[in-house]
Amino acid sequence: MNARKAPRMNAQKGWRRAMRRVAAVLVALAVSGCGADGGRASGGAADGRGVGAVTVFAAASLTESFTRIGKDFEAANPGSSVTLNVAGSSALANQINQGAPADVFASAAPANMSTVSEAGNADGTPSIFARNQLVIAVPRGNPEGVKGLADLGKPGVKVALCATQVPCGAAARTALDSAGITLTPATLERDVKGALAKVKLGEVDAALVYRTDALAASADVTGVEFPESARAVNDYLIVALKDAPNPTAARAFVAYVRSASAQAVLVEAGFQAP
Repeated sequence: MNARKAPRMNAQKGWRRAMRRVAAVLVALAVSGCGADGGRASGGAADGRGVGAVTVFAAASLTESFTRIGKDFEAANPGSSVTLNVAGSSALANQINQGAPADVFASAAPANMSTVSEAGNADGTPSIFARNQLVIAVPRGNPEGVKGLADLGKPGVKVALCATQVPCGAAARTALDSAGITLTPATLERDVKGALAKVKLGEVDAALVYRTDALAASADVTGVEFPESARAVNDYLIVALKDAPNPTAARAFVAYVRSASAQAVLVEAGFQAP
């Protein structure tokens, strides 16, 4: 090789290496910038793994529906996870107001949602996402021949009701009062699942529960419709919470519950569209 050409070739090689390094840096910056913008635009996490973990406090009557909706939400948001805490709406409202960590509250009645909103713990205005109606749950075969509310007041018929501070209990009281029926329940339960369990276990002859709960337990109970239930329809409301550990996930879950996919799940379970 000519000695005079060697320095020139080495310089060219060095220049090409420098340009490759500059190009690599520019590509990395472009990819990084696109990733950040994409995460913000989609409402997901910056690493593209969905919106993350979301904790949902939901009325007991939503157990089956929200279990399925939670799985669907996770499938629609890979890398996300939904944790459900189900109980009576009044108990959940109290837990939230006492500082329990939660992202979303889904209540079976406006009164319990108001408890949370008035305490300043709701992020925005709660929205109605479903409605529910009462039926009389009786054991399969209906051994007592219950056909309506009046039959619940007959001597010897043992009835389970929800406690009056619970939405299903308040609705039951409204229905009974509208029919002019007075009865002494054999037990007052803290949520609708407790009242339904008494029927399934054979401890009572009937219980006033939501239509959705009777459908979910149709292998063990029969739901008897009664006209007075139309006067005690419960509105279900949902809201993201002000101190949500994951506000992005909270808003995403609330939006999903109101989507056509989630609404179809609720209607299939026996809920009425809002």
